[in-house]
Amino acid sequence: MKNYLIAVLSDRIQAEEAYTALEKANIATEQISLLGKGYKTADEFGLIDPNQQAKKRAIQMAYWLVPFGFAGGYAFNLATGYNLFPWAGSLGNHIIGGIFGAIGGAMGSFFVGGGVGLSVGSGDALPYRNRLNAGKYLIVVESNETIKNKATEIIRQFNPESIQGYLQED
Repeated sequence: MKNYLIAVLSDRIQAEEAYTALEKANIATEQISLLGKGYKTADEFGLIDPNQQAKKRAIQMAYWLVPFGFAGGYAFNLATGYNLFPWAGSLGNHIIGGIFGAIGGAMGSFFVGGGVGLSVGSGDALPYRNRLNAGKYLIVVESNETIKNKATEIIRQFNPESIQGYLQED
C-alpha cells in the first residue's frame, strides 16, 4: 500500500519553502513532487483528467447501449407495427426504428456516461486541477505511513489551504 499526502499552498515561495523543509527533514526527493507553474503539471504527475475519463466512460457505455438501442427500437417497431415511412415497407420501418433506438442509445451513453463520468469519475483530481489552474501549488509526498505523518507535521507549519492524506492499495 502507498500513502499519499497532498497539500495545497497558495504561492510559489510558500511551496518552495515547504519543499526545502521536507528535504531538510531527510525525506527523499524521489518521494516529493511539486506541482504548479514552473514545476510538474497535473498530467505529468498523473492526476486523472476528468474529460478523458468522461469520454472513456461514454465510449464504454456506447458499446452496450447502441446495439441494445437498435434491438429495442427494432422490437418496438415490430410490436407496434408503426409505419413511419410508408415508402420503406415493413422491414425498412423496423430497421429505421432500430436506427432511432441506436441513436437513443448513443445519446444515453454520451449524456449519462459522459456527464456522470465528468462529475464523478475524477474523484478528487478535478478540485486539485482547478487549484493548479488558479495558480496554486501542490506538494505531494508519496511514502509509508511514518514519513507521511512526519511530512504532515512539517507542511502544517506553512499553513496550507488544505492537506489531505490518501491510501492506495496496490
